[in-house]
Amino acid sequence: MSLGQHLIELRKRLYLAAAGLLIGAIAGWFLSDFVWDQLREPIYAIINAQHRNAQINYPDITSAFDLKLKISLYVGLIVSSPVWLYQVFAFLVPGLTRTEKKYTFGFLFTAIPLFLAGCAAGWIVLPHVVELMTSFAPTEDSAFINAQGYFDFVLKLVVAIGIAFVLPVFIVLLNFAGVISATSIIKSWRIAILVIVLFTAIATPAADVVSMFLLAIPMVMLYFAAYGIAWLHDRRVARKVLAFEKELAL
Repeated sequence: MSLGQHLIELRKRLYLAAAGLLIGAIAGWFLSDFVWDQLREPIYAIINAQHRNAQINYPDITSAFDLKLKISLYVGLIVSSPVWLYQVFAFLVPGLTRTEKKYTFGFLFTAIPLFLAGCAAGWIVLPHVVELMTSFAPTEDSAFINAQGYFDFVLKLVVAIGIAFVLPVFIVLLNFAGVISATSIIKSWRIAILVIVLFTAIATPAADVVSMFLLAIPMVMLYFAAYGIAWLHDRRVARKVLAFEKELAL
């Protein structure tokens, strides 16, 4: 394809991705009230847990509309992800080699489920984090929480844990690319476990040890699973190199 044909193809893919995102955002507008009801449940739980008044606050006239629009866009982004992801790969895949296609699709079909699993784990620990953060206020004070700030906090927490679950996939990719070896991965297992425990301790209240371990155990298992895949890959590569050297010797 010429440069002009590539640009036409890119424009077509962008239009289709934008159309999918627009349709998803429209669906998100109708789902936004349900999503917001679920997101603010941890705030209402504070009333029973800490015996204090807790309310979502909209400081500006347009705050409620802006928040509803933001929720709609994020829901639309998630709902339409199969459409725009397909458009991205439909544009890139024709230019990839067979090996690059294998690695790309392997990464995609592994990273997405892990990211969703991480987001689900973040959603599970969210009420505990909200309870911990609000518990620092004196009991006689009320908690008036800014709606926009609260939504951004929830989004960052859930996405951060989702990304943490995907990191082992990047470790495997670096191994397949020859950047790191399985030996170097397993040598750092103590540091990796320490970082994981510290991360889960920050993401969950110190008093809630069960939630911390429920979050840490799958992350540790994913780390060692990444090492296992890297070890198998290094072993296969070593066999190929040995066979090639024997052929050269003959």
